[in-house]
This record gives sequence, C-alpha cells and structure tokens, in this order.
Amino acid sequence: MNQEWVQVTLKGILPTPGGSGVFLEHGDKAITIFIDPMVSHALTLAMQEESSPRPLTHELMTSVLEGLGVRLDRVEIHEVKDETFFARLHLIQENELGKNLLEVDARPSDGMVLAVQTGAPVRVAREVWDAAENMKWAMEQLRSDQQER
Repeated sequence: MNQEWVQVTLKGILPTPGGSGVFLEHGDKAITIFIDPMVSHALTLAMQEESSPRPLTHELMTSVLEGLGVRLDRVEIHEVKDETFFARLHLIQENELGKNLLEVDARPSDGMVLAVQTGAPVRVAREVWDAAENMKWAMEQLRSDQQER
C-alpha cells in the first residue's frame, strides 16, 4: 500500500493540567497531540536547543543511536485510534557491510523529541491528517496570548 504523507512542523506547546498539547502545522491547518508532562519537558528543552545537566532519556537515546552509527531518518504518525496517535521511527544504519533499515513503534511524543534533537522530519499519514480537527485557531490564540505578555 502506497500511503500519502503530510510533512509537519512543530509550532508550539500549550501546557494543560495533565501535560501539554503539541501543535503540528502544515499549510492552513494545525492539529494537536496531547503528551505527558515528562515528555513535554524534554520536547520543550529540545525545541529551545537546551540540555539538562544530566542526560534525559531522549538525550540518552540519541547518544546510543549515534554510538551505534544509526540515524533517525524520519518519524511517521501513521494511525489514530480512540484519540490516541501511533508513530514509527524510521532508522538507518550504514557501514562498510551495507545499509540496514529499521522501523520501530514509538509514541508520537517520543518520536517528536528525537526528531527535534536530530533534525529529522515528522510526517503524518494523509488519512490521519484529514480526520484530525483543525486547531489552528487555538494555536493562533496561544501566540496572541504570548505576545501580550
């Protein structure tokens, strides 16, 4: 099956009582994926290009991948069930023996942190993108509120 993809940009994080909402944008649409507080903290640090005094889990994972000669090629958010999104990490290892491709199931939140840390793109399956509610109004309200402060 040849699936269509929408490449998205992480545009912001909105704190909520149970974690945060992450805005993913493409064109005139933005969708929100809700993530837990710990991953929200890691994603905020990554987006601000900051690190913690000691490596957090996502920083450790990036270091392990680099140490093994593996790079994150892309993160794909491929499915949503009962308001829960599912993603895959697409990894590539190249060495003198050849090229290995590997797909690993992941939470979209973890994938987004790794993508920001490594500069890898994030894509959403077209059918998932089309089915998700457009939250551009909430993202613009957040920007407006931040500018007023």
